[in-house]
Amino acid sequence: MSRTYKLTVFEPTGKKLLDEAFTAENDDLAKELGQRLLQEKNFEHKTHRCTSSAGKLLLFHR
Repeated sequence: MSRTYKLTVFEPTGKKLLDEAFTAENDDLAKELGQRLLQEKNFEHKTHRCTSSAGKLLLFHR
């Protein structure tokens, strides 16, 4: 069963650069997909977080 995850990227000012929902089969796959999205969009060095619909924090960079 797929779960929904949310990837959010911020500027230092707090402005959102990305606010994207995606689905994955589990937390490990969601973490991989989140990292891939960050790399594709050149956001891996920006402040970001990836959370599950249950509120679990999977990725975080400040």
